[in-house]
Amino acid sequence: MTRFLRDLKEQRWDDHRYYHHSRINQSLHLLSAVTFVVAYGVAFKDPAAAALLGWLIAMTSRQIGHLVFEPKGYDNVNQATHDYKEAIKVGYNLKRKIVLMAVWALSPLLFVFDPTLHGLCAAPASALAFAHHVGMLWLVIGVGSLLFRMAQLLAARDLRTALVWATKILTDPFHDIGLYYRAPASLFGRRRASTDAEDFQACHQHLTEHLASQ
Repeated sequence: MTRFLRDLKEQRWDDHRYYHHSRINQSLHLLSAVTFVVAYGVAFKDPAAAALLGWLIAMTSRQIGHLVFEPKGYDNVNQATHDYKEAIKVGYNLKRKIVLMAVWALSPLLFVFDPTLHGLCAAPASALAFAHHVGMLWLVIGVGSLLFRMAQLLAARDLRTALVWATKILTDPFHDIGLYYRAPASLFGRRRASTDAEDFQACHQHLTEHLASQ
């Protein structure tokens, strides 16, 4: 268990120090995290609605932060190129995320070609029924993407790495709130990126203290 928790902390730290320099990205991750926590609660009553919240707001805001606002040049603080960070990424790197988001965005078209999905569900009779069907489909895609990457990590690395990553993904919303609740205030104060030495050290001192307390 000690090794598992150590690996979990390491994966979290690598993710934050490599992929969360931008204050805008951090702020969008805060929005994403709060939405995911709400979706977790909604899932007990309405899994389809939770999936709609998770994909339409939480996942979209999170990936916009990475794809649009996060710097992709040479990382002077960590002495790493963008290609290097992409290559060592344990979970979904940007290329994998683009594929995943494309599958998600195009998946509702399945109901255009086959409203019952080969008899798996009734043909939607209203817009609300269609939204419910889409939500359930997106729930399957979300769970499937988690299991698919776990299988890849199991084949490429080992079971512990796969389990650590899955644990990180499922608990990230709670940790992101603690990590990035200060980001909007910094953003409004016109400190949009933590790339200069003083701002970066201040930001990461907070991240280090938070992660060390876990």
